[in-house]
Amino acid sequence: MKSHTNKPVLSQPGLLFMDMDSTLIQCECIDEIAAFLGIKTEISEITERAMRGELDFAASLIERVQLLAGLDASVLERVYNECIELTEGAETLINTVQSHGWKVGLVSGGFTYFTDKFKTRLGLDYTRSNELEIHNGKLTGSVVGDIIDAEAKRHALLEQAEIFSIPMSQTIAIGDGANDLPMIGEAGMGIAFHAKPKVQEAAPYAINRGGLDKVLELIR
Repeated sequence: MKSHTNKPVLSQPGLLFMDMDSTLIQCECIDEIAAFLGIKTEISEITERAMRGELDFAASLIERVQLLAGLDASVLERVYNECIELTEGAETLINTVQSHGWKVGLVSGGFTYFTDKFKTRLGLDYTRSNELEIHNGKLTGSVVGDIIDAEAKRHALLEQAEIFSIPMSQTIAIGDGANDLPMIGEAGMGIAFHAKPKVQEAAPYAINRGGLDKVLELIR
């Protein structure tokens, strides 16, 4: 974990990076997709272990996505409309930092189908996640390209801070799972949000009550 002597300040341009599943939103998308196949319990058990850091994230994602093979891709739209709710305070946090000239990114071990929708809906500056392979309107059980794992999230934070010319001391990273820890450790302010025990122990800051707008109390 890198420590920065200065906390980020709202009055100067900054970069806010967030995880999606169980951070920006209240569910794990892959678990909700699995519900349409009747295997939510099986998949959510793997998800939970991966988030706790008990399983290799990339390997566990490959395993879970394989179990979705053959599912009609239209289910993704139903999951978005029927299952996903933004976490309390999410829009307040994003709108507030953006009004102060901050950039906001969403980096997820989840899927582009959902991060693309949130990019448009919330006016985000950057998103990065995994692309589900779809053939003839059905999920193939594979992911297109490299998997967005813990290291990819960390790298994305460093890369975007450089692109936007924002010093690392003016960056914030928020997440709940073990795959967020490298990103949380690299940021000027790393925050565990309603996070797994391992993440709470390692992160410099933790928010265990209230919504995402609680982040604003740390930087004002």
